[in-house]
Amino acid sequence: MTRQVFLDGGHGTTGLEIAERLAGRRDLAVVTLPPAERRDREARRAALNAADAVILCLPDDAAREAVDLVENPATRIIDASSAHRVAPGWAYGFPELGQRAVISAARRITNPGCYPTGFLALVAPLVRAGLIFPSRLLTVNATSGYSGGGKAMIAAFEEPTAPDATDTAFRLYALTLAHKHVAEMQVHAGLEHPPLFAPAVARAYRGMVVEVPLTDAPPLATLRAALADAYAGSPIVRVADARESEGLGMVTLERVAGTDRIELFVFGNDARRQARLVAVLDNLGKGAAGAAVQNLNLALGLAEFEGLRL
Repeated sequence: MTRQVFLDGGHGTTGLEIAERLAGRRDLAVVTLPPAERRDREARRAALNAADAVILCLPDDAAREAVDLVENPATRIIDASSAHRVAPGWAYGFPELGQRAVISAARRITNPGCYPTGFLALVAPLVRAGLIFPSRLLTVNATSGYSGGGKAMIAAFEEPTAPDATDTAFRLYALTLAHKHVAEMQVHAGLEHPPLFAPAVARAYRGMVVEVPLTDAPPLATLRAALADAYAGSPIVRVADARESEGLGMVTLERVAGTDRIELFVFGNDARRQARLVAVLDNLGKGAAGAAVQNLNLALGLAEFEGLRL
């Protein structure tokens, strides 16, 4: 049976990446609206309610509006915006954190943010294992490729005549420590305090590095073992062993760019009880489109990894 999937906002960066992953699949028929109908409320309503599943690739307010238009109780919604990531009644779409059964049964699924994906992949299993206490105040240092900022930021980095054109190589932002991803990180890691989140953007189209430094850290081997146990057998999340980690002189932003994988590392110094937990992913892959396709597959009862770039 062929299922109908409506990409609402499919002309944006994430939507195009999702469409590429769904192209050629015989189990799905992908629907998008022509340009003239994208802002037509009734055309969107009809498409939303005719679909077996909808993926929202929209700004937050537009995503909320789209959800309000869905009247068909059978329609599954995967929201790639940040509108519902801590909202009651929404399944958090991170299967590797023990969410597969919840996602498979849910009618409303919220895609994780790119930065929280790296943070939660590192921290959530260690909180559950008792190696990071919920009361601990954590710092998150992270850098993304500029595609994470959408069309406006892509233009700023790629088009010299764009209004905000820049030739910078690297810049910090969210300096008031009020980034919208913070609540998501805190809630889904089970932390008592919001982490101190320090994001940056680099002159690379795609890719992401997320780091959580620890002082008074448990032994590195203990941290690695807990992460390896949490993701044992996963084709998406890979935990580097001690030999690989100790042999690396650097970790690059583009390490897994172009894939839907995520790699986790534990670096540090046991004598000083200091550790650097590092996640590397593609902000457009596991951080966005890859996660949406994985969640779509689960929601429709299809092979979980079909269409993913592994």
